[in-house]
Amino acid sequence: MAATQTNSPEGDAPSPVPHKGPVVCVFCGASSGTTPAHLEAARSLARAFHKHNISLVYGGGTVGLMGEVAKTLTALSGPSAVHGIIPEPLLGLEREKTGGKIDEKFCGRTTVVPDMHTRKDLMAKEVSGGGPGSGFVALSGGYGTLEELMEMITWNQLGIHGKGVVVFNVEGYYDGLIQWVRTAVTAGFIAPGNAGILVEALDAEEVVKELKEYIVSEDRLRLDWSQK
Repeated sequence: MAATQTNSPEGDAPSPVPHKGPVVCVFCGASSGTTPAHLEAARSLARAFHKHNISLVYGGGTVGLMGEVAKTLTALSGPSAVHGIIPEPLLGLEREKTGGKIDEKFCGRTTVVPDMHTRKDLMAKEVSGGGPGSGFVALSGGYGTLEELMEMITWNQLGIHGKGVVVFNVEGYYDGLIQWVRTAVTAGFIAPGNAGILVEALDAEEVVKELKEYIVSEDRLRLDWSQK
């Protein structure tokens, strides 16, 4: 099935379909990593999502960790459990990698948006429309994964959303980031209470548990984002 083309104006994302169950946005790499642990982590996360009836929203890629988590969950829970959101320029690159269209039967529903900002906005709205246990998870990845993760942490700190933000720390991949948070607290650049905005998990079940039990920081800024 062909990808869905979203023709909304730039910066104005379409309204997501509300979910009653949890919706988790997963940020991760389009590469597989140099050890099998990263792919296995993606598969185990998909299995945990299936077990706990969690829907996935992700960046729409079909290769690397992105493809692995999407294909595994689609195979287990069906295409309706997976929503990939991909900018038009990246869609062409994706087709070059796969040699064809993104097939809904294998990777779930795909929405094509005009740019990166619309993509992140729509993913965040999907999570905000989900039930308890919704949130954001980072598997291993590169610059893009880190940028998306840090933006969701910042949005939480600013009070734009109150959903959990979890790093699935495979083979110590995020040890440096976790240490940086501690260093920033000691140096006075992150409030001690806000250190807990980012939560570490070491396996897939712990990811789900941390999202369900996530506690919003009392040190967050209490800003009104409802005005345009």
